[in-house]
Amino acid sequence: MNKHRILIVDDEESMREFLSIMLHREGYQVEAAADGLQAVARLKEQSFDLVITDMKMPRMGGFELLAHIRERFAETVVIMITAFSTTEEAVEAMKQGAYDYIIKPFKNDEIRLIVKNALERKALRQENVRLKTELGKRYSFSGLIGKSKAMQDTYDLIQKVAPSKVSLMITGESGTGKEVVARAIHYHSDRKERAFVPINCGAIPENLLESELFGHEKGSFTGAIQQKQGLFEVADGGTLFLDEIGELPPAMQVKLLRVLQEREMRRVGGTRDLPVDVRVIAATNKDLEAEVKRGAFREDLYYRLNVIHMLLPPLRDRREDLPLLVEHLFQKLTGKEGVIIEEGAMRRIFDYNWPGNVRELENAIERCIVLGGSDTITEDCLPLPLRSKSGNSQSQFAEIPDSGLDLDAYLGGIEKDILFKALEKTGGVRKKAAELLGITFRSIRYRLAKYGMGEEDEDG
Repeated sequence: MNKHRILIVDDEESMREFLSIMLHREGYQVEAAADGLQAVARLKEQSFDLVITDMKMPRMGGFELLAHIRERFAETVVIMITAFSTTEEAVEAMKQGAYDYIIKPFKNDEIRLIVKNALERKALRQENVRLKTELGKRYSFSGLIGKSKAMQDTYDLIQKVAPSKVSLMITGESGTGKEVVARAIHYHSDRKERAFVPINCGAIPENLLESELFGHEKGSFTGAIQQKQGLFEVADGGTLFLDEIGELPPAMQVKLLRVLQEREMRRVGGTRDLPVDVRVIAATNKDLEAEVKRGAFREDLYYRLNVIHMLLPPLRDRREDLPLLVEHLFQKLTGKEGVIIEEGAMRRIFDYNWPGNVRELENAIERCIVLGGSDTITEDCLPLPLRSKSGNSQSQFAEIPDSGLDLDAYLGGIEKDILFKALEKTGGVRKKAAELLGITFRSIRYRLAKYGMGEEDEDG
């Protein structure tokens, strides 16, 4: 028996028995009611995935039962049974929310197929609801980790701006989470049921960017073999995220400004304007005011996009969030909770300046997971810049403790990490790694053997 529950509603006992026996043999859990009122009583007692009801019944007919189910049990699918002479009414029932109808006399295979398809559709609908819920959670504040004042201010601003329709400009260093914030704004707005469409303006060749944003008509240029929707059309009713807006070419700046002003666009090669309802969120790590002053970015477009400005703080300015972020990223990458961070590793993480921000931190945690092979983040598994303090706000050299420093061991750790990175970059090919480091193949073999990193043949 499977878990699907079906309720048969028909005033003819023979029909109730026939359908009950047939569907029971198919593995469904089946109950029956003689009319609409009995069906209502059954529905109050327990839930059903599917109701198959006759259209003409005493006391309460199929239409009344359908209306009752749509109002109180919206997740329950309804199939109507009708005589051939009342097919127009059956079509009307579908307009009012029935999934399908079966005409008497019917074939058993026909019923089996309709029931199977109805239940599959219900399952898909439930899965879509679940995925949307999960997506909402993923890009809600749970995707933004931090208890620092800077992050609390960011949360507050998201809550204030999300319900509005105005354009936003999100600025901040690379890796600070500009797209995560844009998604959080989208999923806290009344547009959350529609699409969130991101595009990196710096990653698409200039000659393709217009077609990507606005679409094109068939034959509008060489290679345009069919009509194509642009991202503005795809995002209609939703949000378009324009990342690296500072890379937008001057000609495209003009076209984008027109769309924002007129709320309509025209496909490449098109002859008519199409209305679009899109909220635009732009992001950049450039100083756009400076770009405006030197004439590289249109002033009118800048002010059109910069209605509300959000500046995301770099990771070095919210170090108190680091333990929370490490735990969150570890769970995100492994699915496990309860990461252990050794004191030395945490000290290195706190001391480092994180020029790549959260993205760099995630890469460092992923490296520890791969190399460490446990639920513990150790100092040894951290990338070289953290252990050598290269790029830190402090001195790039190790502090010399009162008890002294093992220079050979310290330099050996640096050498080992550089060798590992070279092999990583060359896919494990030692000859290429040696060339990358400017040493001979014989030298790299000797150095790798010194650290117990194995032997390979001359071609390795």
